[in-house]
Order: sequence, then structure tokens, then C-alpha cells
Amino acid sequence: MNERMKMTAGELYNPADEELYTLRIKASKLCAKYNGLTEADEEERYSILKELMPYSLHNPYFRGPLYVDYGMNIHIGKDFYANFCTTILDVCPVTIGDNVMLGTNVSLLTPVHPLKWQDRNSQLEYGKPITIGSNCWLASNVTVTAGVTIGEGSVIGAGSVVTKDIPSGVLAAGNPCRVIKTIE
Repeated sequence: MNERMKMTAGELYNPADEELYTLRIKASKLCAKYNGLTEADEEERYSILKELMPYSLHNPYFRGPLYVDYGMNIHIGKDFYANFCTTILDVCPVTIGDNVMLGTNVSLLTPVHPLKWQDRNSQLEYGKPITIGSNCWLASNVTVTAGVTIGEGSVIGAGSVVTKDIPSGVLAAGNPCRVIKTIE
């Protein structure tokens, strides 16, 4: 397996790999171009998103600025809305269902670094996918960490750090994020 395949499979990989570096530079340039446009530049913004996130073809809406590692590992359903300052580090797949809303400063972070310093110093890392079900709302300043699944119809309260799976149909909040109540 090459480094890109290892990365998306969640195995240890070398982020300094030439192909991965080239893909990150491309994504960085596309984000900078997107972030330089206004909401009135709808066609150009959509064109950039199609190139940046080829598996998210339902015209996702990002207010900007937007920051991603690669873009190619992001899969977004229909009627997606993200407010200002979205960050998606997509070394592994990030799958987002239909009718999902993100507040300002939401971060979806799939990378994981080894705990032992000897392993971290090897410069290898790995990732775990993130899945957000349909009809979810993540309020402002939410961070979702690697390996988390948020169930359909759930709401994540502002400022939460989601480190474990959240079931469907609940309000969850806090650091670490925990279920507060069922949404009825």
C-alpha cells in the first residue's frame, strides 16, 4: 500500500510523503482561493468546492473561511450549511449526512498521533474516520475528534469537545461531551 492508501485506511503513514504533500498544497490553494471570494461569487465558490471535495456534489454551503487537509476524503449529503471558520482535517473519511448544520468555529479532526514520544518522533501518524448522521446541528466552537460517530438528529451544544460516539436523537454538550437529554 502506498502512503495515501495507508492514511485513508487508518494505518500508520508518513505525512511527509510527496504525493500527500502535493495533495495538501492543492487543497490549501483551493481553500485560499475560496476564502478570498464573497458570498456573491456563488458559481466560482461552487466550482472550487467541486474540485476540493469531489465526493460532496450536492452544493454544500460554507460561509468561509474554510480549512481542510485534503478535501478528497470529505463526503457531504444534501442541504449542508457551515457558518464561519470551519476546519476539517480529513486524513480519514469524514462522512456527513443530509440536512446538517455547523455553527461557527467547528472543527472535525480525524488525525491521531501516537501517545509514546518514541513513536511520535518517528513522524508517523494515523487517523480515524468521523461520521455525522443526517439532521444534526453542531453549535459554535464544537470540536469532534477522530473516530467519533454522531447519531442522526442529535444536537451538540456550543463549546463541546466530542471524544466518544453520541447516539441518535439527543442533546449532548460539555467537555468531554455527554448526553444531556433525549430530544422528543
